[in-house]
Amino acid sequence: MYRIMVVDDEQNILNAMRRLTRKEKDWEVEFFDSSKDALQRARAASFELFLSDFRMPEMDGVKFLSETKELHPDAMRLILSGYTDLEALLGAINEAEIFRFISKPWQDYDLITTLKQALSQRDMLMENRSLADKVRAQKAELENRKTALERLRESNPILADVKWSSDGAIILD
Repeated sequence: MYRIMVVDDEQNILNAMRRLTRKEKDWEVEFFDSSKDALQRARAASFELFLSDFRMPEMDGVKFLSETKELHPDAMRLILSGYTDLEALLGAINEAEIFRFISKPWQDYDLITTLKQALSQRDMLMENRSLADKVRAQKAELENRKTALERLRESNPILADVKWSSDGAIILD
């Protein structure tokens, strides 16, 4: 189950998002018309994805997404806007590390596809992190075993002096 937060000060946008996301059974979506209320909720619960309007009265979307980045660094962040201010968008990408910009009005299929892609990207990043952690743990275990083998060689050289055949069998004299 994915937890998604949608923040927009326009109630009709929230209603459209509610209708659109209702079909997704593995999404739990929370909607907020206040960025301050949304930020308070983000402090209390975890989310995998944040979708925020760019221009809001209390706090703009870049500021909101930057704050959520501090709270949920692994969550995906998307920004929604009817404005195409290139400089502001570059600021959003750099400051809040947004995954994608979605323009208003949107095509329903494109919006849902973008949300799914963002969640898929997050899953892949989390799996990569998990695999990297496993590799680090395995490297540490390998180093521990190498150290133990070196100690064994030093204390009992005769035990460590084994001759192997090309098929992996031990050669006995």
